[in-house]
Amino acid sequence: MSNTLHIYNLDRPNAAALRKMAGRDPEIRKDTVTNRWVVFSPARARRPSDFKSKDSANPNHTQSECPFCSGHEHECAPEIFRFPPDSTVDWKIRVIQNLYPALSRDVQLNPSSDGMVLTGFGFHDVVIESPVHAVHLSDLSPSEVAEVLLAYKKRIHQLSFHQSVKYIQVFKNHGASAGASMSHSHSQIMALPIVPPTVSSRLDCMKGYFEETGKCSVCEMSVKDLLIDESTHYISIIPFAATFPFEIWIVPRDHSPHFHEIDSEKAVDLGGLLKLMLQKMSLQLNSPPFNFMIHTSPLQVTDSLLSYTHWFLQIVPQLTGIGGFELGTGCYINPVFPEDAAKVLREVNLPK
Repeated sequence: MSNTLHIYNLDRPNAAALRKMAGRDPEIRKDTVTNRWVVFSPARARRPSDFKSKDSANPNHTQSECPFCSGHEHECAPEIFRFPPDSTVDWKIRVIQNLYPALSRDVQLNPSSDGMVLTGFGFHDVVIESPVHAVHLSDLSPSEVAEVLLAYKKRIHQLSFHQSVKYIQVFKNHGASAGASMSHSHSQIMALPIVPPTVSSRLDCMKGYFEETGKCSVCEMSVKDLLIDESTHYISIIPFAATFPFEIWIVPRDHSPHFHEIDSEKAVDLGGLLKLMLQKMSLQLNSPPFNFMIHTSPLQVTDSLLSYTHWFLQIVPQLTGIGGFELGTGCYINPVFPEDAAKVLREVNLPK
């Protein structure tokens, strides 16, 4: 079984090929990782290079009384840990309890007799990524982004000791329309007593591919024409059946089931590539609201599952809405072909 992503030579298409790509007929593609069908309909969009967010997530004003800012720690829910851990020096990252948690760590997990209802047990934490209100994740250095990633790792390790926790979701909402209630840069961690259905569907799809081929579907992804950039340990791509326009995946080159197995070296490498993708997306798409999610494996898994699960980080800029077709079918319409989106982002030149 191959355990390394295959990187293909990326020859940029010529102008004639690009015109053909932009004018081609709609396609329906299936994602072999998420088991989702996506309709690609370029007739519904402008040119991919003209795609811009109308709702910038980076307001010019600052929030003078923000509880996440340095000096307002007493306004927050209890702190879990900080970095550096020495309370006598200024902190760079704080992990705190969510003041308005979706789940409660204080209730006992108690399923109903029919298994249809659980008490709302779980953990809901906030990672404050900087003490400075106006600093965003993309403003940090690769090593500083790595410290945020390693804070995720540390908190996941802590939560993994709770036997009732089955799955841990790390996510970031940036911008009000992406679900962020605070403009101060932060991300969130939720620990659940269940494996969510989207995760189960992804695992079932990857298992089916493995049983058919003996290989991991992520390791075997063809990234020809879909590659945006790459680093020592990671690649960034537009997935072959991207659900959303300009959706980005950052994927470990080597087979790795759990995000929290990341080490310091790989965290810095990932921090640099994540920063680059956020900068490219911001420049090309007018600083759009976005979400990112770390898709990893459930905590309590068998050895066989580890053979076909592969974690990745997904970034979704909020450029289009979800309508009745998507809600009714579970299929999404993407107006930008992945190959076009990848080419646009590859060619974004950041100011020096």
